[in-house]
Amino acid sequence: MLRAAGVGVGDEVIVSAFGNVEVAEAVARAGALPVFADIDPVTYCLDPSAVEAAVGPRTAAVVAVHRFGRPADMPRLLDIGERHGLLVLQERESEAPGDEMAQRRQRAAYLDAKLRGVRTPDSGVGHTYQQYVVRVPGNGRPDRDAFARAVRGRGVDCRVPVKTPVHRLPEFRRCVALPETERAADETLALPVDASLTKRDMQRIVSACNALGGLLEPAF
Repeated sequence: MLRAAGVGVGDEVIVSAFGNVEVAEAVARAGALPVFADIDPVTYCLDPSAVEAAVGPRTAAVVAVHRFGRPADMPRLLDIGERHGLLVLQERESEAPGDEMAQRRQRAAYLDAKLRGVRTPDSGVGHTYQQYVVRVPGNGRPDRDAFARAVRGRGVDCRVPVKTPVHRLPEFRRCVALPETERAADETLALPVDASLTKRDMQRIVSACNALGGLLEPAF
């Protein structure tokens, strides 16, 4: 799509560094330079204000990615594109069937109501919970990783959704300030909300997390 729109050598394309390395790779394959903008800490998608701040004379396009089932703020991004004459593309996540999506939302609502000691995701309009991503309080990555190991030890399958932001990878290393991206990479953890999970499975997740969460509250 970038090539078809004439984006190529000498152009810049604004993208997120919070995962989705394939987007930056696609920009590079088109001959353009990926420029990283920070994310919204609630949606984990591109922050429109950060996108606008990153627009320069060589900016040709913006690629938005919908993260974890939460849509990006497309109205604002499209407005930025219109005002600056930019191509605005979006990469959608594959959608689950309606019944499966409904069950995910049901399990997410259960976790929202029961979890303590972690920051649950903002439900937002249209959230499909492709992943149920919480924030682990405390001292960033060390506490998040310790929390993840302990939860796995209690039989809960959890994973770190973004281990290394794209702007920290060797092939795309940039000296750029992306504080919300860095913070999200250090604090986030995806808990299971698959449709196959039973009520007992959900109770196990809550029990495992609640037994640990309070221990990681930051000291004041």
